[in-house]
Amino acid sequence: MNSPAFRLPRPWFIRLASAWAAAAWLLACSAAQAESLRVAGNFPADHSSSVAMEKFKQDVEKASNGELRVDIFAAMKLGSAKDNVDQVSSGSIFMTWIPPAYLSSSIPELSALSIPFAFADRQAAFRVVDGKVGTTLAGKFAAKGLVLLGFMELGPRQLTNNKRPIRSLADLKGLKVRLQPDEIHMATFRALGADPVAIDIKELYGALESGAVEAQENPFAVIRQRNFDKVQKYLSNTSHFFDFILLLANKRAFDGLRPEQQKIVREAAANAVYAQRVTAAAEDIGAIVELANRGMAFEPVRPSLRADFRRATQGVVDSVRQKAGAQLVDAVLNPGGP
Repeated sequence: MNSPAFRLPRPWFIRLASAWAAAAWLLACSAAQAESLRVAGNFPADHSSSVAMEKFKQDVEKASNGELRVDIFAAMKLGSAKDNVDQVSSGSIFMTWIPPAYLSSSIPELSALSIPFAFADRQAAFRVVDGKVGTTLAGKFAAKGLVLLGFMELGPRQLTNNKRPIRSLADLKGLKVRLQPDEIHMATFRALGADPVAIDIKELYGALESGAVEAQENPFAVIRQRNFDKVQKYLSNTSHFFDFILLLANKRAFDGLRPEQQKIVREAAANAVYAQRVTAAAEDIGAIVELANRGMAFEPVRPSLRADFRRATQGVVDSVRQKAGAQLVDAVLNPGGP
């Protein structure tokens, strides 16, 4: 008679390995089910907008219980700003965060946000984009297959140069200044007597260093972050434009999300926008102090000179009315109007 079969218990390390294998399988299944949202931008990883997008990633992944996975590509890892616009338009990436200048040629109504000297301060600027102007622009983006998820702050743009302090309109005459590729921006500096040229931000430091251009304009925080103080001497708080950062998603991909997922993305974007605005305002104030401490010669713009700037660029405002529409321009310049 055969003795009953006797089975030794599996050693603990075999049982543990089996448990790990099961956990890994479940994790792999979860990852396979998770939808990946690729998000790309041209700002450095430590810029306030890029930091805010990391918050966006965390909020989306947490609120969706891992159903949505967000992959952030900052610092031009997936190409230039123009590349990112093309990628989100085609749907090869889900979302980008980008200045309006790179979209103004395809959405002319965006030019209304580029009216020179339009906003007294950031609060005035945000009242405009958070109101009916922002709603109108969202409709224009939707018609182009894009979802507008919010406006971050890039900030008031300031002028730096290597030639002289800016104390009058005459000091701008012939000044070769780098600008973003925006028709209204270029027209504004031509009206001020300067010689504007569009150069990609990644090439700007070298252009300033070599003398290919004599001047540039950016928010204080960007000037500090990109160390333009090493290749520029004079700093002026011209605040000629207030610039935003648009959060844009591919509409087809966004509409493909379930309603509850769309809500998660919208809420995470709103939280990222709020956090970034608070950080950007603080950084803007700190940057001007640091730039002065680094040795830049700061030349404040007098109210009388600012009035001269406005008079010189009135023709640009008229051209924006023709391009973007008088009603939209009036809503920007008089947000409290009828």
